[in-house]
Amino acid sequence: MSKAVRFLPIARQEFDEAFLWYEAKAPALGASFRTEVGLQISRISERPLQFPMMHADVRRARLRRFPYGLFFKVEADGVLIIACFHASRNPTTWRERV
Repeated sequence: MSKAVRFLPIARQEFDEAFLWYEAKAPALGASFRTEVGLQISRISERPLQFPMMHADVRRARLRRFPYGLFFKVEADGVLIIACFHASRNPTTWRERV
């Protein structure tokens, strides 16, 4: 049974900003980024425990083509994505959200 997935507003903002950045580079690139995030969200929804624990109770799903990770918590009522984070950023930023 799949779990409902929701974003913290800041994580949604990070996703939107990354999408716009890739879209500015090449129109199809933004769509590819959005598609890949959607595929990972589907995987997270179906089997959230398959992803490695990164900090406390936060797991990470890496994107395959883009240097981003979706950081999330598994909760009783679903999955909460706390960050859509570029791999080169300082991880203390998303850890402050825990």
